[in-house]
Amino acid sequence: MPVGGSLERFPIWLLFGGTVVMFLLAVEGGFRLGAHRRYRAEEEHPPHVLALVTTTMGLLALVLAFTFSLAANRFEARKQVLVEEANTIETIFLRADLLPGNRGAKVRPMLREYVDVRLSAVKIENVEHAMRRSVELQRELWKEAEAAARDQPDSVVVGLFIESLNKMIELHAIRVKVAVRGGIPDALWAGLALIAVLTLTAVGYHAGLVKTQRSPTVATLVMSLSIVMLLTADLDHPQEGTLKVSQQAMIDLRRMMGD
Repeated sequence: MPVGGSLERFPIWLLFGGTVVMFLLAVEGGFRLGAHRRYRAEEEHPPHVLALVTTTMGLLALVLAFTFSLAANRFEARKQVLVEEANTIETIFLRADLLPGNRGAKVRPMLREYVDVRLSAVKIENVEHAMRRSVELQRELWKEAEAAARDQPDSVVVGLFIESLNKMIELHAIRVKVAVRGGIPDALWAGLALIAVLTLTAVGYHAGLVKTQRSPTVATLVMSLSIVMLLTADLDHPQEGTLKVSQQAMIDLRRMMGD
């Protein structure tokens, strides 16, 4: 299963540049169409066109706000899951010493590797391998927990260890769903881009229809809209971009675990 959506295959700066060019072409195309229609559509009423443009701008703002909200919620969910996962792994690591026999000595190196694998997943090229190795380590840890439960079926400590291990596995599944698989759907990005292009085309069309010269404020509109879409895409990119969830909780945990 591929990691992330289609947009995550491209660098953020490339998406931003492509968005700016696309929006400028939309405005210019609408302007030329409006200037062409100005001499051939005497019954076209600029106030009516302006009302439609205003309505379309409102619709664009609504869809953009909805998309940004989805990306921001995903970003916050990634931060919360990270902290919960680090706390759970630390609990398992501390309880490993209480397992019967030498099982703690077997479990602790696995947990150290688990955290190392978890930290390596920050780079997008390591994500698939990190997920596979994480599942393998979870199975190995679960086998140790099963063996400990067979040795001491009535042990409260073993029961708590299994409970924490089960929570760690659940958090892994949530993290994969939220941070890796849970990006904004491509259909929503396509719809947002299409609405933005149509809206800016309508803005340019109205300007050409009322004989307005090309204004620098149009570039301001294009850049502002592009920046907001850039921030939305950046929030939605779990392994790329500039807005990344800090891994400090995992780094501190790995330092506490020692070598």
